[in-house]
Amino acid sequence: MVGAAVTRAAAQAETTEGAMPTTDPRRNRLTLACMCFALFMVMLDSTVVNLALKTIQVKLGATFSEVQWIVDAFVLALASLLLTGGTLGDLFGRRKAFIGGLALFTGGSVMCALAPSTSFLIGSRVVQGIGGALMLPSTLSIITNTFRDPRERARAIGMWAGISGLALAVGPLIGGTLVDRFDWQSIFWINVPIGVVALIMAVLFVPESSDRAGRNLDLPGQLTAVIGLVALTYAFIEANTYGWTSVRIVSCFVVSAVALGLFLVVELRGRTPLLQLKFFRSGTFSGANMVGVIVSFAFFGVIFFLSLFMQEVQGYSPTQAGLLQLPATLGIMAAAIVSGRIVGRIGARLPITVGLLMTGGGLLFLTSLEPTSGYASFWYWLLMMGVGNGLIMSPMTTAIMGTVPAARAGMASATSNTMRQVGSVFGIAVLGNLVTRRFIDQMSAAVRALHLPGPISNAIMTMAKEGRGAAPARMPPGIDAAAIQHTVGSAFAAGFTSGLHLALWVSGIMLLVGAPIALATIRGTAPHHVAAREAVARKADAAAAAGSAAAAEAVEAKP
Repeated sequence: MVGAAVTRAAAQAETTEGAMPTTDPRRNRLTLACMCFALFMVMLDSTVVNLALKTIQVKLGATFSEVQWIVDAFVLALASLLLTGGTLGDLFGRRKAFIGGLALFTGGSVMCALAPSTSFLIGSRVVQGIGGALMLPSTLSIITNTFRDPRERARAIGMWAGISGLALAVGPLIGGTLVDRFDWQSIFWINVPIGVVALIMAVLFVPESSDRAGRNLDLPGQLTAVIGLVALTYAFIEANTYGWTSVRIVSCFVVSAVALGLFLVVELRGRTPLLQLKFFRSGTFSGANMVGVIVSFAFFGVIFFLSLFMQEVQGYSPTQAGLLQLPATLGIMAAAIVSGRIVGRIGARLPITVGLLMTGGGLLFLTSLEPTSGYASFWYWLLMMGVGNGLIMSPMTTAIMGTVPAARAGMASATSNTMRQVGSVFGIAVLGNLVTRRFIDQMSAAVRALHLPGPISNAIMTMAKEGRGAAPARMPPGIDAAAIQHTVGSAFAAGFTSGLHLALWVSGIMLLVGAPIALATIRGTAPHHVAAREAVARKADAAAAAGSAAAAEAVEAKP
């Protein structure tokens, strides 16, 4: 009977190891504070860079495609490795993964601040992304395993998502102020004290949890996912530079298609897949993740170019551009607070649907923006867009996490974050391609109409590809330099505005299409629904454990 007792103890430990709650409310609150503190830093970094891009471009001599890579290198590393980061946390300890990722992210921030060139900065952003990929899945899975009551968990996740939305919203304001006062390096230095404080809190207060049962790293899945996503992102960003039909770009599309196809095969047949495709059998899980992709593609892709538009076309400073986006910031903050309470009462479907309609409508109304538009003519559309986005994020996260058992919280969290980051990657890449193509075509037409000498025309187009609407400082005799500069600047503003309008139309329509998808797929996410599902799951686990123990006793009882 001793062997049977050991077997029962092992079975019980296996079922509870990944979901060990703490009983100290104060420690739970400090754990939540630590997770939110670190999350704020990573999410802040996702948008704070936008207001520094023009300054980085000038100081480091970056091209327009390199500017896109400064943002996408971070998001791409984050998206590619989030699933592995979640698995590592489940296998070796979520607290360990969180601390390791936080340390790596903080170190990557120091490297970014010290970057002497664009290529070094892009590489340092990759280091930040790897650290974020280790840390982010652990934040949500630690929260899910700390707060076991469905209502408390909904409130905690609501705060987590609210902090995420707040960081994304205040990023432009903080970034613009720091760039104007302390130069672009300051947006990375600010991460260092935040990272150090979060590390101390994690060591002191965050409990360890894991779920090793039947889990292994999926290296083939990880490799094919990275190759596929990198190749596809590279193709979209660099297509305007090398040409859509060039061997380089066509090869990237082919490599991406093959790699992502192999990824799906590996995930379907593997014993321990990187991506649990069975989760997507749930309409709520699939629908909420689809919403995450759409929102990240549309909203954050547009925010990237809206920040550049305010500086490059309308002539605002980084601080002014950040202040002009304040209505969106306040809208996200207010709606995130309210949405956490709404989802705790009625579930996620209605706030997500309303949020998609509001965000999509706000983007479509912003197509009225022109280079000479006064702020009084569009600030309320920014507010509408922000409120809509704030209504989406917390309910969406709650819906996703409410469809999986707590022991698989790391996988579900990583999947959710991966889908959102993939949306951001391709939002910047695809919308960037549309914007770049549109304004370069209009610039080319305007420059050809001037009938300038070839070297001057080429110099103007080179600066346009770097995101600058300018003419060379020196002109041959007989050419009115001031008139040429005015014509080139006007063509640049008109082309960039036209490209932004196209991006707004594409993004707004995507969000409006997402609303009926959310309404049809997302169900049963109110706390009483979640509690009922978890009660059924606990009974099933208890029955399985009892069956295993009975079988062990029967084996030991044999002579």
